[in-house]
Amino acid sequence: MIKERIDELRNSINQYNYEYHVMDNPSIPDIQYDQLLDELNQLETSNPEFFDPNSPTQKVGGKILKGFEKVTHQEPMYSLSNAFSLEDLENFDSRIKKLYPNASYVVELKIDGLAMSLEYVDGVYTSAATRGNGKVGENVTENIRVIDSVPLKLQSDVDMSVRGEVFMPKESFVYVNKQRLENGESLFANCRNAAAGTIRQLDTGVVASRKLDAFWYTLSNAVDLGVHSQYEALDYLKKMGFKTNPEIKKYSDINSVFSRVLELEAMRETLDYDIDGVVIKVNEFEIQEALGFTVKSPRFAIAYKFKAEEQASQVEEIFVTVGRTGKITPNAKLTPVEISGSLVSYATLHNEDYIKTKDIRVGDQVIVRKAGEIIPEIVNVDLSLRTENELPYVFPVSCPVCFNDLVRFPDESDHYCVNPDCPAKLLESLIHFASRVAMDIDTLGEKRVAQLIEADLLSKIEDIYHLDEKKEQLVLLEKMGETSADKLLKAIEASKSQSLDRLIFGLGIRHVGAKTASVLAEYFGSLHAIMKTDYETLISIPEIGDAIAHSVLAYFNLDHNQELIDHLDNLGLNLVYESLKVSELLQGKRFVLTGTLETMGRNDAKAWIENHGGQVSSSLSAKTDVLVYGASPGSKYDKALALGVELWDESRFEKEMRDEN
Repeated sequence: MIKERIDELRNSINQYNYEYHVMDNPSIPDIQYDQLLDELNQLETSNPEFFDPNSPTQKVGGKILKGFEKVTHQEPMYSLSNAFSLEDLENFDSRIKKLYPNASYVVELKIDGLAMSLEYVDGVYTSAATRGNGKVGENVTENIRVIDSVPLKLQSDVDMSVRGEVFMPKESFVYVNKQRLENGESLFANCRNAAAGTIRQLDTGVVASRKLDAFWYTLSNAVDLGVHSQYEALDYLKKMGFKTNPEIKKYSDINSVFSRVLELEAMRETLDYDIDGVVIKVNEFEIQEALGFTVKSPRFAIAYKFKAEEQASQVEEIFVTVGRTGKITPNAKLTPVEISGSLVSYATLHNEDYIKTKDIRVGDQVIVRKAGEIIPEIVNVDLSLRTENELPYVFPVSCPVCFNDLVRFPDESDHYCVNPDCPAKLLESLIHFASRVAMDIDTLGEKRVAQLIEADLLSKIEDIYHLDEKKEQLVLLEKMGETSADKLLKAIEASKSQSLDRLIFGLGIRHVGAKTASVLAEYFGSLHAIMKTDYETLISIPEIGDAIAHSVLAYFNLDHNQELIDHLDNLGLNLVYESLKVSELLQGKRFVLTGTLETMGRNDAKAWIENHGGQVSSSLSAKTDVLVYGASPGSKYDKALALGVELWDESRFEKEMRDEN
């Protein structure tokens, strides 16, 4: 009897939450809702054997977490390419319409928050992960659980992967900062920073108290659920219990899209949450799939960024810094000014030509903005306020750290310090090598690297892997101790097994970014093979141009770089490319999965197919080679029969797996 009452209360409260947070149409007064929630809480407390982590009572938080484990996304969470003008949108539109004249667009608000991915199994909330670097995020399941508008039980018992944006409403932001002021804590600069800080709290009670919210806009397995367009997917998400943004519209032409963009930009200040732009997506999933992705972003979507806020300031000083490749970057020290919710005191000046073109001088009154809402830059100089005291800036001829002569290479606008022993290059190269996007050595950040260099414990990359021999000295460093030293050494040891592309990127070879590093790793298969290659081989690779080829050869021709690689090899670092592909069994075959696979998850099935050379698509066509189907396969089964596509039931699929194994 008690269990029945608990289940009844949970179902009722879930429905009331849906009506309140998603439909914005509550059917009972708040006091009655509170009474039901209180009754459920008392029953669960008195009968702990009926505990359910997805009960509505769990939204109040109270769990203390030990940390956040890393999670690999089943499908990458891509970033979007940007548009800043009507011309940019027209170029995007012409590229789409040239191939698909009947394509339509969905216009969504670009919420200024944190991208998040949720998983549901049989309609029940199971996990949540941050975007991270797009491939690997952090498990924040418990913190997302306590957000009021996030459904813990869907309106239907389906498997779903959902993505969206978690944010802090402006009202919550004001409340949180008021509390922090009263407690003598530093204030959050803006809603996004406040949301990010909240999601990383280890106390779920704190997260619950800060009243975060979320909008959801991506249904990853939409086609499998019978949904064939983005606009349908948003409606489906809402019916399942997710909060979607009410300002979303659909259009067939780019001029209407741009009119809507301008309308949204004008109304952004009236919204009770922050937005920094508008996202335009091709509506039809079949066209989305055909357009596909680049390495970094989808070809079927683009983010229109609003014009950045501009403020007046003054250039107090111009100085240069030295990067990991020796690149010299000039910077302006500004009279502090608040832009987009944060204090701006510095702006990058890029290079000598940039300074000359804009004629930027110390003492000038300038207009400053955040490029893309992130990086401060000087828009222009107010020449009407210039006096005879502002003199043209003279670019330095020597490195500010090691004082060696600077070099400007032909056809380039940047200056470089080419001294391999420059201390500034050492600091930046070590920071880059250990960074999350390279070798991902946890706790070895900028301040720690600087501290270790100052303590004479680091003077080159390979020294990182000898720190275990100097643990006694490590423990004595300020803010280190036994526990922190052990954590650092454990992270260093774990980094030895990082993928080859991360190591190549971490070496800091000029012109070699993360994408190029992946291309080199996959093409050559090992670091030693790259070291032995020649110009003709490099330039024959489609993604490698003349500048990259020369840079790679120049790097590996230096004796001390060859010695570094040999040393890293002897230390046990991974110098070989390890493809996820196990065999060529399914090479060239295109698969579609449908229905419920009862003995293995769909993600596992997809991974197995791809690891054996096959491709998995979400839409069925005459180009499909095999349809793998489970229980309740739906319309795809009938369509496959009509198209003559080969059919594998789950037992046939398992047989293929067993035979291959």
